[in-house]
Amino acid sequence: MRTLDLTPLFRSSVGFDHLASLVDTAMQTDKNYGGYPPYNIELCSEDKYKITMAVAGFTDDDISIISESNNLTITGKQKQSDAKNFLHQGIASRNFERKFQLADHVKVVDARLENGLLHLNLERELPEEMKPKKIEISTTRDDKLLENRQKKIA
Repeated sequence: MRTLDLTPLFRSSVGFDHLASLVDTAMQTDKNYGGYPPYNIELCSEDKYKITMAVAGFTDDDISIISESNNLTITGKQKQSDAKNFLHQGIASRNFERKFQLADHVKVVDARLENGLLHLNLERELPEEMKPKKIEISTTRDDKLLENRQKKIA
């Protein structure tokens, strides 16, 4: 097992203390789920992402998608059907729960089930107050503005 030492990062940054727990959770999650169901995460553009998950045999009624805070949980539970007498069963049909940690301001835009693949479109939506703003520099002195400021102080 590899260990990841994030000490140098913590020496030169502020506010990233939750990063260690995030990395630890991600490493534990991969062990617990064993890769089922398989999925892809695609970067479509600068602020758009797509998760595609192979969920053959599941219907839209069998799948639950919950987005809460920065967590996305996708759960698949198939209803029990009559026992079948398989000669070979190569298609996995077990229940699953897959969790994703979302970055701040990443939201699920939509989800669709198509040909055994579950597609989730995600988008980062920065609030207006977090977007960069250009600050204009004044080169002239406005005496009226200066007078008003002085009146407010007095």
